[in-house]
Amino acid sequence: MWSIFGKEAIYIDLPDAFKNGILAHSKNDTDGNRFAGMMEGSDINFILNGETEESCFLLKVPDALTPEDIQFMADRIIGAIKDYGAAPVVVDGVEQRYRIIVSNSREPELIGIHKTPGMSSYEVFKPIIEGWDAPGRRNSSFNDD
Repeated sequence: MWSIFGKEAIYIDLPDAFKNGILAHSKNDTDGNRFAGMMEGSDINFILNGETEESCFLLKVPDALTPEDIQFMADRIIGAIKDYGAAPVVVDGVEQRYRIIVSNSREPELIGIHKTPGMSSYEVFKPIIEGWDAPGRRNSSFNDD
């Protein structure tokens, strides 16, 4: 059974358990409401690397947040983990390796329902494909001795 910040959770509840744990152990000071608002506006995903058995919590923050805001969030998250004072991710009583990524970078979706406009696989590779036969390019394999 997974334990996030001392609370048992099943796999699909791990992002919410992580968010609730961070907020519960975050300092309740003047910046606490600001941090809580940033956490509420963030999309939190959990990814488990089966090869390394490393847990990863990926916080995708709104585009409106500045790099300073993202650094503020990272500092508050580290503070909450320090305040907790134990391993935040435990499985069956064994401390787990974990990673927390806070970012506003979004990869374009190439396929699926939410495909980013103009980002079909052809559009992504178009400069490379067109460069293969572009006029004026010398073929480096051609030997004109």
